[in-house]
Amino acid sequence: MGITRNEPAGPQDAPGPFPAGPFAPEAFASARFAAEQRLAVATVREAGALVRARFQDEYDIQPKGDEGDVVTDLDLLAERLVVQRIRENYPHDRIVAEESGTLDGDGDDATAAGPRRTWLVDPLDGSNNVVIGLPAYVVGVALCVDDEPVVGAIHDPVTDRTWSALTGCGAYGPHGRMTGPSGPLAASGPLLAWTQGHAVARDDPAARTLKSALEIRSRRLLQLWAPLLTWSMLARGDIDGFVGYRAEAIDFPAGALLAAEAGLEIRSLDGGAFQGSIDGPDTDRSFVAGRPQDMPYLLDLVRRSEALDHVP
Repeated sequence: MGITRNEPAGPQDAPGPFPAGPFAPEAFASARFAAEQRLAVATVREAGALVRARFQDEYDIQPKGDEGDVVTDLDLLAERLVVQRIRENYPHDRIVAEESGTLDGDGDDATAAGPRRTWLVDPLDGSNNVVIGLPAYVVGVALCVDDEPVVGAIHDPVTDRTWSALTGCGAYGPHGRMTGPSGPLAASGPLLAWTQGHAVARDDPAARTLKSALEIRSRRLLQLWAPLLTWSMLARGDIDGFVGYRAEAIDFPAGALLAAEAGLEIRSLDGGAFQGSIDGPDTDRSFVAGRPQDMPYLLDLVRRSEALDHVP
């Protein structure tokens, strides 16, 4: 997954039933994948309204895996809605959804010639927050052509705010185009955020070492349990940087596209070009994200964590 602004080729013959509205700026109107962007925005907002209406109701909660993750009725209802909307408009596209897994489109064939279109659906990013009554959750949808994210939409049902990005056209929110953090880093240290994948063990030595180093050398290290919400904060400029260790594939493309189109940079932990993919192993999805001018400083914080390996 190359996180750069790009315009991959892809089929554009699907209908565009959704009006531009305030969440699709003029820059998107005639661009490639504009119809897909309108669909993504309309769908995350519709699913978000559903979740918000049920947030304080009683709903079923089931454990997911052995590490404390959960799935709720709200996840399933929102996912069913999003998948249905995509299927109605793009029946041939592949969908990868948080709870349902991979859903092949009509006649989908991974060996067929031409670009492969995959929708990534995170119907409730922040399920653990919802369960404890913490209003910090979002709905996210992305479209990838082959491995490149071309459309991303994130909606916060709590504040009724939507952020979206279209490849080559920028990233926008309720207040217009987003350009990431502004001004110099504070003398007290950067405000950073952290995420790690569900498969990372609590006692994983690399994760513990890296996270501890960031906590020591930053003004604050946020862990929101909702990576898409964190990506939107970075694109808005509310935080200075975002570090991920073996991040999940389902929510990465929408957030990464939002950041890239806001002018931010994403690197691997060693400072090289980020090469993670939605179908590749999570070990390829460790990253540092921030402004290009801040990247040397952020990467230095990561490199310093290696010294802690030898501290008793």
